[in-house]
Amino acid sequence: MAEHPAYPVGLRLSGRRVVVLGAGTVVQRRLPALIAAGADIVVVSPEATPSVEAMADTGEITWIRRPYQDGDLAEAWYALIATSDREANARASAEAERHRVWCVRSDDADQATAWTPATGHSEGVTVAVLTTQARGRDPRHTAAIRDAVVEGLRDGTLVAPHHRTRTPGVALVGGGPGDPDLITVRGRRLLAEADVVIADRLGPRDLLAELPPHVEVIDAAKIPYGRYMAQEAINNALIEHAKQGKSVVRLKGGDPFVFGRGMEEVQALAEAGIPCTVVPGISSSISVPGAAGIPVTHRGVAHEFTVVSGHVAPDDERSLVDWPSLARLTGTLVILMGVDKIGKIAETLVAHGKSPQTPVALVQEGTTAAQRRVDATLATVAETVRTEDVRPPAVIVIGEVVTVGPAPAG
Repeated sequence: MAEHPAYPVGLRLSGRRVVVLGAGTVVQRRLPALIAAGADIVVVSPEATPSVEAMADTGEITWIRRPYQDGDLAEAWYALIATSDREANARASAEAERHRVWCVRSDDADQATAWTPATGHSEGVTVAVLTTQARGRDPRHTAAIRDAVVEGLRDGTLVAPHHRTRTPGVALVGGGPGDPDLITVRGRRLLAEADVVIADRLGPRDLLAELPPHVEVIDAAKIPYGRYMAQEAINNALIEHAKQGKSVVRLKGGDPFVFGRGMEEVQALAEAGIPCTVVPGISSSISVPGAAGIPVTHRGVAHEFTVVSGHVAPDDERSLVDWPSLARLTGTLVILMGVDKIGKIAETLVAHGKSPQTPVALVQEGTTAAQRRVDATLATVAETVRTEDVRPPAVIVIGEVVTVGPAPAG
């Protein structure tokens, strides 16, 4: 008799009994989705991986610590059989058949009454991929298809233009430190759905080239200010386009709330009654040092790191930074926007007790093809910046973590 393909269906398991036999790595991978579905999960196994045991300890599952016994599948709606005992698996599978319980078997798909698809998720859509026949199933092939579909949904390439999701309002998107691959999945999807993108100079510029021709891209640095300050002009541009019913993305470098004036934009939009979605981004304060081989913390070296804006010099009356306190810290100091002020910053730190020999690294254009790292000390950093012609944007790292990794090339 010809083998028929599986019939795909979505199971609504909330509050319904699901019995899982075994608690090894296969079950460890499967349980999170069952928990997310709200199932009443009973795991039967004499032993469990530490992760499965932790799920039991927190009450996400019920763990019965013994081998399978006949009758364990009574009242179950769904069963997952994944023990290392093939004879026990066969007996449990026969019980599932008697009780008409849909049953997945990790050791023998041919004997199962249900198969677990390769699944992925993208903003309210679940993608499930099944091979049409049990024999010859290649999990790697189905996973690769799943990954391709999910990635297409996430970056917008699989959404037909006339069915494109449009969410009027503003999305405040942190674009990450510069490498276009370091924007979040959600940020990239919102870019693909945008009608208007208002971008900062430090945002991931390469992503703008991928946008469809109909998307209006506005350089925030070139918005006419008129009688407005620069930030007020940006706020008004966001409000104006959103009120026209457009989907607007405000693309910022790093994270919107780390020295990015993101909250000022959120407040302005709220006052105007414009819905705003905030999408966090990877901050350059951590990612750029990491890309240059510098951990901001390291066991036995630094137990804390402090991120400081260096756009205002220590002796400027506008400064809100307690530089004397920073000089007394033993951890890592990360300074953003401080290239032109680093001489005065170093001088102040030394004056308040920091050793002149404290290592310093300057990472220019971090995570991009133009990235370069220049090392110095607090005593030499001002002169090094001049002789090496270090220019913004650059992240400055001060502390012993600078010397933890391999010596920089060159």
